[in-house]
Amino acid sequence: MLKLTDLHVHYGGIHALKGVSMEVPQGKIVTLIGANGAGKSSTLRAIAGLIKNKKGQITYNGKDLTTATPVDIVKSGIVMSPEGRRIFGHLSVFENLMLGAYSRNDKDGIAKDLEWVFELFPRMRERREQKGGTLSGGEQQMLAVGRALMSAPEVVMLDEPSLGLAPLLVRDVFEIIKTINERGMTVLLVEQNAFAALKVAHYAYVLETGTIVLQGTGSELAADKRVCEAYLGG
Repeated sequence: MLKLTDLHVHYGGIHALKGVSMEVPQGKIVTLIGANGAGKSSTLRAIAGLIKNKKGQITYNGKDLTTATPVDIVKSGIVMSPEGRRIFGHLSVFENLMLGAYSRNDKDGIAKDLEWVFELFPRMRERREQKGGTLSGGEQQMLAVGRALMSAPEVVMLDEPSLGLAPLLVRDVFEIIKTINERGMTVLLVEQNAFAALKVAHYAYVLETGTIVLQGTGSELAADKRVCEAYLGG
């Protein structure tokens, strides 16, 4: 469904991705794990069209998206919930969610998806008219994911969705990731919480300094001694 071939990304003199090749099959949860600075977020940003200085190829359902604009990528069915949430603090919860649907004109579908987001995140229904900037960290993360879902994507890219959340909320986030996937959406997940990410992933890649060094099913990597020592606390 989504394929990267020999992807290189540069930030000035920094070579952030060094020939990354990977595949994200339709209907699966694929996770990228690795230390800070390994290139995980750069991979998602490159797919989303937010990085211009890149080489290699990004294809989606056979279509070359390497030089596509972020708007065209969203319209093609790929959306990202960014690290740090990036919600609009001066806008209400409802307004933030509707911005996620900016590329759509199917009113009935938008209304249906809004209801689904409120079912996934009941707190968002309660906070519907509240300004985004007044929400707690966990609520802002819910809003960021909900906003991404409002574009009716085929592929949802989640960048550090559990970052900074309390353990109870972290558990909820990963349950929601499974629910999103069960609805038929493909998920590409970047996550520091390697244990939780591998537990839900059908397939996983380990990035180190811009290079994929290991790959396998989530259960295979969770049992790999090298992964356990480096990311799972031994």
